[in-house]
Amino acid sequence: MGSLPPVGDMSLSSCQWPPKSPNPNPDLSPIDESTLLDLFKSQQNHLNFFFHNLDLSQTLKFTVTLLNAPGTIFFSGVGKSGFVARKISQTLVSLGIRSAFLSPLDALHGDIGILNSGDVLVLFSKSGNTEELLRLVPCARAKGAYLIAVTSVEANVLAGVCDMNVHLPLERELCPFDLAPVTSTAIQMVFGDTVAIALMGARNLTKEEYATNHPAGRIGKSLIFKVKDVMKKQSELPVCKEGDLIMDQLVELTSKGCGCLLVIDEEYHLIGTFTDGDLRRTLKASGEGIFKLTVGQMCNRKPRTIDPEAMAVDAMKKMEAPPSPVQFLPVINLQNMLIGIVTLHGLVSSGL
Repeated sequence: MGSLPPVGDMSLSSCQWPPKSPNPNPDLSPIDESTLLDLFKSQQNHLNFFFHNLDLSQTLKFTVTLLNAPGTIFFSGVGKSGFVARKISQTLVSLGIRSAFLSPLDALHGDIGILNSGDVLVLFSKSGNTEELLRLVPCARAKGAYLIAVTSVEANVLAGVCDMNVHLPLERELCPFDLAPVTSTAIQMVFGDTVAIALMGARNLTKEEYATNHPAGRIGKSLIFKVKDVMKKQSELPVCKEGDLIMDQLVELTSKGCGCLLVIDEEYHLIGTFTDGDLRRTLKASGEGIFKLTVGQMCNRKPRTIDPEAMAVDAMKKMEAPPSPVQFLPVINLQNMLIGIVTLHGLVSSGL
C-alpha cells in the first residue's frame, strides 16, 4: 500500500485550479466569442424593437401621473418583475420621491395597511396574468389607491382591471425557448429608470439635493463635503517661522503627517511652504551648508492654496492640476491667514 508524500514534497503543480478534467462533460457545448456576439446582437435587436414601438403618449401619461401623485408611489411585482419593481422604487427614493416596494404576498397578509387614498400602485408583470397581482387589485382599490399595470402581453387581464395600463413592447425573450425573462426584465428596467430620470428633471432636483440623499457614498461626499470638513486644523499643522533653521524643524516636518512645513509670520499669515522634497533637493545642492539655511530662504512663496468653503472634490482637482501634482493645499481665509491644510491622503481616506 503506497504512502502519502511528505507535506514538504508537495509542489504547486499539485494544487492547480481549475482542475484539469480527463473526461469533460460531453453534454456541454463550447462557447466562443462568435456565439456571445450573436447573443448580444440579438438582445440589441430585441431592445431596439422596444424603443421603436413604445407608445410615448402612454409613457407620458404614466410619468405625469407619478409626478402629480399626492401620496406615495408603490411598486409591486412577482419574481423577476418584482426585483425590477423594487429597484425602480429605490431609484425614486434616492431622488427624494416618496416610494416603496409592496410585496403582493405580504400585502395580502397585512402589509396592504400601508396603502392610503391618493397613493399610486404600479404593478409590473410581463404577462399581466399574475395571480398574486390580480388578487391584490381589488384590495388595493378598496384602499383608494390608483392602479397602474405595466405589462407586455396584449389584452391581458391585469390591464383590464387597473385604472391605467402601459404596454412595454416585447418582440421575444432572448432565451431560445422564449421563456426565461431576460429581455422583458431588461425593458422593464430601462422603462422605469428612464421615467425616474424624467421625474428628476421635472422636479428640478439640484446636485446638492441629490447629494443629501447619498451622504455616505462617494456621490454625496463629492457634493457635500467642503474643504473645512476634511482639513487638518491649527493644532495639527506643521508650522514654522521663516527665520527658523531648516535642521531645527525636521521633527515638525516629519511628525505631523503632511509632508511639509507651513511658513507663517507672527499673525499667522501664510508666507510659503517647504516640503520634504524641498529638503532632499536642498541637502543635495548645499551639503553641510544646509545647517545654516533658514526655511524662509528655501521655501516656495507661491504655493497653491484653497478656501475653506471650496468643495473638497475641487481641492483634489487642484492638487492634480498641471504643471505637476501636489500632495497638499494650505487652507487660507480672505486675509491670507492660515487656518488649515488639506492633504491628498486625507481626501482619499474620507472616501472622495
